[in-house]
Amino acid sequence: MGKGALAPCPPEILSKAVVGTLRFAHPTASRFVSAEGTGRMFSHIMIGTNDLDKAKAFYDQLLSTLEVRPARVDGHRIFYITKTGVFSVTKPINGEPATCANGGTIGFAANSPEQVDRWHAAGVAAGGTPIENPPGIREGAGNKLYLAYLRDLDGNKICAMHRMPN
Repeated sequence: MGKGALAPCPPEILSKAVVGTLRFAHPTASRFVSAEGTGRMFSHIMIGTNDLDKAKAFYDQLLSTLEVRPARVDGHRIFYITKTGVFSVTKPINGEPATCANGGTIGFAANSPEQVDRWHAAGVAAGGTPIENPPGIREGAGNKLYLAYLRDLDGNKICAMHRMPN
C-alpha cells in the first residue's frame, strides 16, 4: 500500500457492526425525503487525530454518556462499535498531521435532552470546546431538535442530537 493510501477497516471489526439508516440531523434538511434503498451507505466514520491517547480519553468520556463502551485500540486507530455503526479515530497513515474538515459535522444520536446535556458537559470536562449556541432546542421545517455542538481536541466539529416530539 503506497504512502497516503487508505487502509481498509479490518473485516473482523466491521462484521460485528450493523449500520443503521441515515437520518438528516440538520433542521433545514428535514424537508428532504429520505430515499431509503436496500443498500448500505456507510460502513464507518473515521476522523483523524494527532494524539491517539488524548483522543481516546476524550471520546471514551464523551461517548460513555451515550451508553457506548470504551474504544477498542487497534495499533494507530481506536474503534467504537455499536449495533448501529462504527466510529473510529486514527492517526493519519500517511504521516502527515491530522486536520479537521471545514464545514463537516459528525452527529451522535441521543435519547433525551438530558443525555445531550450530559454529552456536552462530559465533552467540555474532557477538554472539548463549546461552539455555536449553548445546548438547546432548534426549530425548523416543522421539526424540533435538541442539539449541542463541540470541537474535539483536534478541532473536529461534533454534535449530539435528540429529536423532540412534535
